[in-house]
Amino acid sequence: MEISTLAMYHCLAFVWYFFIAYSITHVKTEERPSEVFLYGGQWKYLTVLNLVLQAVFYGVSFLADVLRLIKKLRCAKCVISSRDLLFSVLAFPVSTFVCVSFWILYTYNRELVYPKSLDGVIPLWLNHAMHTAVLPFALLEILALPHRYPAKKKGLILLGFVAFLYISWVLWIYSVTGEWVYPLFALFSPPGLAAFFAGSLAIIITFYNFGEFLNRMIWGQSKFSL
Repeated sequence: MEISTLAMYHCLAFVWYFFIAYSITHVKTEERPSEVFLYGGQWKYLTVLNLVLQAVFYGVSFLADVLRLIKKLRCAKCVISSRDLLFSVLAFPVSTFVCVSFWILYTYNRELVYPKSLDGVIPLWLNHAMHTAVLPFALLEILALPHRYPAKKKGLILLGFVAFLYISWVLWIYSVTGEWVYPLFALFSPPGLAAFFAGSLAIIITFYNFGEFLNRMIWGQSKFSL
């Protein structure tokens, strides 16, 4: 894909995610169900954090495209490295995990992850923008251009560290409020919850490996030239 076309795509994707993140974080206060007001606000939900992550990733991608267009290749090289690390370690596996896990749990029992009370607050299109469209965007990014993946050990350590931070955030919120971020967690005993978190980490690592596989299958051992 031509650099100018990539720049246009990444700019539009950035604007889209910025708009979605803005929309969900500016739901009218008087319309929010009580559970939204718990400690941590909307920043306790992985879905909302993922929207911010995607906006940052596409913003960095757009910057890399602009630097390539104006021939600032030395700066572009550094930004491209950051872009590829963001995509491989976080943007692809997290967006895939959000989409797949949400819809599986929603189909099983929506009250565990997305109570029906939210239907009157969050429009259907916004729900799909947060939980469905993130996966096609991630797949399109893989098709659009090759991404250099870090060494497997480095990538998995970074992914595991970020997962540890989020789990710690969830546990901290519970320790402060006595309420779980997602009602699903209340169903587990402490060992069961630990097993659930471990299983979720295994799944997101699988998505990391899947993204690397797709990237290699589509682009081969590309030299990733500027």
